[in-house]
Amino acid sequence: MRFELSLAATLALIAAPAAAASAAQGAAIDAADTVYEHGVVYTVDARDSVQSALAVRAGRITYVGTDAGAAPFIGPQTKVIDLHGRMLMPGLVDGHSHPLQGGTVLLKCSLNYEQLNTAQLQARIQACLDQTRANEPDAWLEVVNWFQEGMLPAGTATNLATLDVLKTRRPILVASSFGHTSLVNSRALQIAGLSAKTVDPLGGKVGRDAAGNPSGILEDAAQEIVARHLPAATPADNVKAAKAALDALRKQGVTTFLDAAAEAPSLEAFAAVQRAGKLTARAHFAVLITPPQGRDPQQAVAMVKSLAQRYDQGEIGLEPKLTVRNVKLFLDGVITAPACTGAMLAPYLSLQGAPGSPHWAPSASRGPDVYFPAPVLRALLIEAAGAGFEPHMHADGDRAVREGLDGIAALRRQFPERDIRAAIAHNEIVDPADFARYKQLNVIPVLSFQWEKQAPDTMEGAQEYLGPARFKYMEPAGFLAAAGARIAYGSDWPVDPLDEWFALKVGVTRTNASQADHKYAGRLSEDKGLSRAEVLRAITMNSSYELHQDQSTGSLEAGKLADLIVLDRNFLDIPAEQIADIKVLQTLVGGRVVYQSDKFTTQ
Repeated sequence: MRFELSLAATLALIAAPAAAASAAQGAAIDAADTVYEHGVVYTVDARDSVQSALAVRAGRITYVGTDAGAAPFIGPQTKVIDLHGRMLMPGLVDGHSHPLQGGTVLLKCSLNYEQLNTAQLQARIQACLDQTRANEPDAWLEVVNWFQEGMLPAGTATNLATLDVLKTRRPILVASSFGHTSLVNSRALQIAGLSAKTVDPLGGKVGRDAAGNPSGILEDAAQEIVARHLPAATPADNVKAAKAALDALRKQGVTTFLDAAAEAPSLEAFAAVQRAGKLTARAHFAVLITPPQGRDPQQAVAMVKSLAQRYDQGEIGLEPKLTVRNVKLFLDGVITAPACTGAMLAPYLSLQGAPGSPHWAPSASRGPDVYFPAPVLRALLIEAAGAGFEPHMHADGDRAVREGLDGIAALRRQFPERDIRAAIAHNEIVDPADFARYKQLNVIPVLSFQWEKQAPDTMEGAQEYLGPARFKYMEPAGFLAAAGARIAYGSDWPVDPLDEWFALKVGVTRTNASQADHKYAGRLSEDKGLSRAEVLRAITMNSSYELHQDQSTGSLEAGKLADLIVLDRNFLDIPAEQIADIKVLQTLVGGRVVYQSDKFTTQ
């Protein structure tokens, strides 16, 4: 592939004089539909070359090179856009997100990922209740984007009493933005039939008080015990959410996404949008297989195959379509406190000792067992691959990462010649002994760069609980890159707000926003981070590779699809802190403008 990309880049470089010579001899050159000139055209080709002009015809790139070389492609009907030095680059490929949920939370009672104390949390939820008094006494209130790890002061615990004091009789569910924890009130527990006798489900945990009664905190699969009683979203609700998600994505410059825990409602919603001609990004789906489903690999894969047969639309083409070729497996939860549901090789630390001499020491907990036991995981991965599906696995803790890598090693032994692009998402703590295995096994770590900063979740929620030996490798993007891993990017939206440019800024600097609390001003851990070229490749070419789309997107080269974006400034030479302030001026998918800022002038 490197040779092919290098050849393509070379051909693009020599195209300018060749085209000019051909024009001089009177030979016909098909005029472009659009020519961009006088810009910084960052190609993300094999050499990360920078050009100044690009031509598009019939939805594909026909020329990349100099302004003079682009001149022969300008005909009477060609639209010529003067970039005035602005940056043109490939469209963003978000290799791990949850777009239907992202669109849905834009429409719900939201805590907006903010750090809140208990009184503020209660006041915000009470305000939502007051605004919807017509729904008393029985309609559910679902609250989203709760930054549980950022509760103030640090270490604040919540339970059902936090919600029971509110002026309502309605059942309430407050969902953590991380997606692995929910807080519910007593009315919700009553409706769900949760009691001291309730057994923890496979892959989940019911929080309990000292007497063994449910505390109102539900972890991972235990959330479903209550969530199944929420009113189901209608197909119309889901279509509305999908449209809201697509609107947010195209404004960020996202031209391709992977729905990293897809179920039938998400597939149907985006299919409906596509049937209406409104799909503005290439849509990939990793179908969720839950731990209980995974105990019967044949039946689980049959379910995935059924959805793929209904929704997958084949090879990548000019128009955006739906692709179903991945399965999603959650191997664990999250490494941060108070959940500590990431599966770890060594125990979490806990605060011990007398009040006058506290100290951190190993606890009895290494987190849960990996949600798919090793024999089950191996069988499931092999069954899925045999049916043509590739794994996309969630792993936060180093034990989950290791068992995920072990499962892929078994997969490679079973199918040594197959081009299976296995991915592990998040990889927040990786044992150094496993760094080199990503390259050896061709496993793609899909990282959420915005987490690579000092913040409540990484500091108060992780630093002491992990201890210095592990914390030095927290969010190991630079370590993995140095070991040769092909890093891709995934926003995990709506776990965080959809802000791809802030994430890229953090990926380069490993620092929080300048307006964040001063105590989070330093760099995170001992990892050196990634270069600007590396983070851009992660969110373009490498994510395209992850999705088997690298021959069509991810770089600006002649013959590829015209999935591209125009930025308001040059990512390559502005101060690193300003990367977060970048605005997308124009987004094209297959040569079609799907978003254009009113600040973008084309003359």
